[in-house]
Amino acid sequence: MSHRRTTTTSPSTSFSASLAPYGWDEEWAAAFAPYGERGLVPGRVLRVDRGQCDLVTPEGVVRADTEFVVPRDPMRVICTGDWAAVDPEGGDPRYVQAFLPRRTAFVRSTSSKRSEGQILAANVDHAIIAVSLAAELDLGRIERFLALAWESGAQPLVVLTKADLVPDATGLSYLVSDVETSAPGVQVLPVSALDGAGTDVLRAVVSGGTSVLLGQSGAGKSTLANALLGADVMEVQAVRDMDGKGRHTTTTRNLFVLPEGGVLIDTPGLRGVGLYDAESGVEQVFAEIAALAQECRFHDCAHTVEPGCAVIAALDSGVLHQRRLDSYRKLLRENQRLAARTDARVRDELRRVWKQRGRQGRDAMEAKRGRLG
Repeated sequence: MSHRRTTTTSPSTSFSASLAPYGWDEEWAAAFAPYGERGLVPGRVLRVDRGQCDLVTPEGVVRADTEFVVPRDPMRVICTGDWAAVDPEGGDPRYVQAFLPRRTAFVRSTSSKRSEGQILAANVDHAIIAVSLAAELDLGRIERFLALAWESGAQPLVVLTKADLVPDATGLSYLVSDVETSAPGVQVLPVSALDGAGTDVLRAVVSGGTSVLLGQSGAGKSTLANALLGADVMEVQAVRDMDGKGRHTTTTRNLFVLPEGGVLIDTPGLRGVGLYDAESGVEQVFAEIAALAQECRFHDCAHTVEPGCAVIAALDSGVLHQRRLDSYRKLLRENQRLAARTDARVRDELRRVWKQRGRQGRDAMEAKRGRLG
């Protein structure tokens, strides 16, 4: 007598088969297990809109209400890229009951005066910063994007779009070099969606994990997304000739599976990119200044008038450019001001440091007058 072996497929196995293209793996399965025991199903958030969201689940794309995951803390509001636990089929309406702890999150400060953060994308591996070559490079803005990208836990990549507008290879190489100087440890890739230059390299980068596409309006993000998706999924409108700014073609954050593997989150054009608790990200963007600071005579050197300052010495010798130092100081001050709004201890410490530096500056000026006199 032969015995036929029967096999059963666990829910986690079936989830894996249908959700793997969206980034589902064993770690997400383990994190979801307690919710599975309650009869909930996993889903990745494709977009959030007006209190509801679209999620891809083992059943396909479903619409669910987010009422139970809208806390007062804006940092805990569900976002595109989140993995969530949602009611099984049959509920009307269906609700998102919880979302799994995030591995990474791209956060900027809001434009309000309440010092709140806004999550643009969750569980991201690559942060693609799109910069248009149709306009003059704003290196300070690129550094700002990079600081937020490093702080998020994602690996940044700067994509210089519309490279076909710079037909001179030497001129293009200079532009790439300028950005590389402002982006230590970051790949800088010129790309043209028009003739396909550079898109093969970009596809290889984004084929693994989840990538978020960021940039100002008019940076060519929608065109770039279409090139990666291999279809005109994102509507593209003409860029205004007068100021080079595009019309807002992307109004929500949307998640797509790429045909060659990987996941892409497209975002609306960002007018403002405020820092939010990004001190370590700033330090990473300005790694050469952080390294020089280790050589300063005083550990709390402000890199202004202190004797034995390695940063000022590098500036005087031409090793460090003034623009980089000014940008570094600006982003650190902005980040500190934001922290001071919400933390009284930080606020008091900043006042103490500012007073101390003011005294040092006055003493240096008096000493200088004494030498000149």
